[in-house]
Amino acid sequence: MIVGATWAGTPLRAAEHFWLRPAPLPQQPWPGRSPLLYRSSTLTFIFTIRPARKARRFQRHRIHLIVGVIGCLDPTKAEFREYLDRYHRNKLFLGIRYGNVWEGHNLVAAVESPGFIDNMKAFAQTGLTLEVANPRLDLIDATVRLTDKVPDLRVVLGHLQALPLPTAPELLRNCSNNLRELRKRNLYAKISGLWNTTTLARRPANGQAEFDPAVYNPILDFIWDIFGEDYIVYAGRSKSALEILHSYFMAKGRAAAEKFFWKNSVPAYKWIRRDSKQPQLS
Repeated sequence: MIVGATWAGTPLRAAEHFWLRPAPLPQQPWPGRSPLLYRSSTLTFIFTIRPARKARRFQRHRIHLIVGVIGCLDPTKAEFREYLDRYHRNKLFLGIRYGNVWEGHNLVAAVESPGFIDNMKAFAQTGLTLEVANPRLDLIDATVRLTDKVPDLRVVLGHLQALPLPTAPELLRNCSNNLRELRKRNLYAKISGLWNTTTLARRPANGQAEFDPAVYNPILDFIWDIFGEDYIVYAGRSKSALEILHSYFMAKGRAAAEKFFWKNSVPAYKWIRRDSKQPQLS
């Protein structure tokens, strides 16, 4: 995942995909002959350590609009610390993503592994960010257990708006309590794409989903009530989603909107301003 730069009122998007994998991921578009770069519609920059020759290209390039990269290094692998030591020297490398997104990633199981916890303790010492995705109730619970064992770990919970809110009162209460506990531990919630599942069956001929802002108020209110204006990060997806999020957060006040759209990304990812056109906190 990446954090892209913003200025002149343009939101900083903590999201855009760069694919460097040697084979297609299940359910993911693939650019065919393109050897290095593919920008997917999911708006998150991700690169992998394989093949290493391609991953090293990241270290040689400084794309102007990029302020940082979240890499796909697997903390369950024996070579994790070798790659972590190599990449975290690069100031553009801001952390890793782990959870349940990629094949073989299983935070729920990994958090019980002593080797995984040892690697995450070493990772926490670097000051980098762990992004956890995609949100499910068991993943949120695993994140609580992980931060029990590695309390100095900085975490961003990705795509939280995609979490289906439980209808059972006890499950909803447990989910809320876990998120509130994580908020106390300075975990950030990333809000990215908005999918209107009630209207996906009525897609227009051009393939674009219909967006009804009212659909998202319950989950956005739920997140806002827990994380407030200081622990939420924008991640982008589409023009329609941006318009909905812009309207929602501007209603909270310009100061809150600025925090959501870019200012909170600085403490969440610890990215460093490299260009005079990039924003900086006053």
